[in-house]
Amino acid sequence: MSVYILGISCYYHDSAATLLKDGEIISAAQEERFSRIKHDPGFPINAIKFCLKSQNIQINDVDQVIYYEKPLLTFERLLETYLAVSPRGSRSFIAAMQVWLKEKLFLKKILKDNLKSIHDEQDYKKFKNPNLFFSEHHLSHAAAAYYPSPFNKAAILCMDGVGEWATTSAWIGENNLIKPLWEINFPHSLGLLYSAFTYYCGFKVNSGEYKLMGLAPYGQPKYTDLIKDNLIDIKEDGSYRLNIDFFKYHRGFQMTSQKFNKLFGQPPRKKETKLTTFHMDIAASIQVVTEEIVLKLAKSLREETGLNNICLSGGVALNCVANGKLLKSKIFDEIWIQPASGDAGSSLGAALVGWYQNKDNERKVNLNDSMKGTYLGPEFSNDEIISYLKTIKAPYLSLNDKDLFMRVAKELDGGKVIGWFNGPMEFGPRALGSRSIIGDPRNQKMQSIMNLKIKYRESFRPFAPSVLEEDISSQFEIDSKSPYMLLVAPVKKDLCRAMTDYEKSLFGIKKLNIPRSTLPAITHVDYSARVQSVSKMTNPRYYNLIKSFKELTGCPLVVNTSFNVRGEPIVCTPQDAYRCFMRTEMDILVLQNQVLFKIDQPKIEKDEKWMQSFELD
Repeated sequence: MSVYILGISCYYHDSAATLLKDGEIISAAQEERFSRIKHDPGFPINAIKFCLKSQNIQINDVDQVIYYEKPLLTFERLLETYLAVSPRGSRSFIAAMQVWLKEKLFLKKILKDNLKSIHDEQDYKKFKNPNLFFSEHHLSHAAAAYYPSPFNKAAILCMDGVGEWATTSAWIGENNLIKPLWEINFPHSLGLLYSAFTYYCGFKVNSGEYKLMGLAPYGQPKYTDLIKDNLIDIKEDGSYRLNIDFFKYHRGFQMTSQKFNKLFGQPPRKKETKLTTFHMDIAASIQVVTEEIVLKLAKSLREETGLNNICLSGGVALNCVANGKLLKSKIFDEIWIQPASGDAGSSLGAALVGWYQNKDNERKVNLNDSMKGTYLGPEFSNDEIISYLKTIKAPYLSLNDKDLFMRVAKELDGGKVIGWFNGPMEFGPRALGSRSIIGDPRNQKMQSIMNLKIKYRESFRPFAPSVLEEDISSQFEIDSKSPYMLLVAPVKKDLCRAMTDYEKSLFGIKKLNIPRSTLPAITHVDYSARVQSVSKMTNPRYYNLIKSFKELTGCPLVVNTSFNVRGEPIVCTPQDAYRCFMRTEMDILVLQNQVLFKIDQPKIEKDEKWMQSFELD
């Protein structure tokens, strides 16, 4: 009889659920994809139902349910922090306590009640109280980073905002054990430092950090010394200590204090107001500081452990520019990064703690990793899709795979923007060819078209390439795979074009319109790209599509951005995809083997009120 373990993360941000079957990662999904609420923090009822349905099982069939952190330790941290800063922070303390006294202190009962409600919907048999366990926040991160990795033994580095107490932690993974080495505790946090600058530049915390990273190449790191002289003391081994006088995240509703604002000479930028060279320079400066800390931590960890490989997790591990620098530094021979590095991936880590640590099961290493390309979410058959399209009377064309790939390749070559809905949905923040919007990277106008007419987002933001795995080194300065789009690498020099001084002085859409390489749509202003290598083994249909494009054009890559608009979770169902297709200026939608052309679809009245339903990040 198979053993099922369910991992859950929820009640902070990015709720998710993961199901293991006899230790194998079977299914995983974020709740936001079902609820359509970005970073949904609620109980992941829909994600759990999906996981159970994927195996046709009920809650009673689950052997263990593991929650991803220990709430009482988090409560202890809140109390101690507020006592230390009292009487300051009383308003935020009262607000936090209302939530804790109402819900989080009674989490065990709340989790069981929610699981019972799922059971009662699906099964008439008596509900069996599940074996409910609690992992620790950073242990869940470490487990998500190490257990699916292709390594028998590795150092593990976890960096995020905060868990119970830890904000940065180091571990050693060997066989089925993970042993702690050291940790840096709240309020000293690299993740919260980066989030403070995200907030200061007018982006949403826990959501807009990737925008700050994308803005950095436009600026000069003029404020690096100011940051290091005032905000943070970085030791040679990478450990650090923040000057907490400059921050308010530990005692208020804001991230930065007046002292922070005074240091940089400006108040925080208000959302949707103009971005200036000042904000670009700020972004560039904190990016440099972040990279310095990551590299120093990695170097000291290599010296401390003597290990050749490292696994990364936590929200900071989504900083693919820092990851690229770490790879290039060759401090470690190999790097593996959990594709769902944020708290959603901790549902996976918690489940793996249950399998390996609670049950002491043997670990069998998959040399290609055990994430199955992170294609672990819902999928829909052609029959289901056709049934839906007939219901809404949407004209479509069905093609077999061979004809479909070449037809889509020709449409890409013709400058069309295509919604690509294919197979199981990705688990984690990146679209990797299952729920993607794709285009021709050689097209000089593609980046601005996608940003402003399809995604409705800021003009400065770059797009990523999906490249055939065997062609990655012919297009980019990188000699390893990058299956999860978590590494930034320079575009090959022989594909690049030098900008004039005048062109370098331009900003945003004007600068984006300057061709910097033969692949202008995916080449950022610093000639870098956030690369995804596509494997025939993990996503054969996406691979074959790109291969068809290469056969037609000689170009082995396509532009890949997530299938959504700004502020919207990535689409999950055919209904989500068709709705997004009709609301934007996408030309073509591909739902598995069905092709829909915008010009054939029923005309709908232009109404942009729907944009207000998605909170901008």
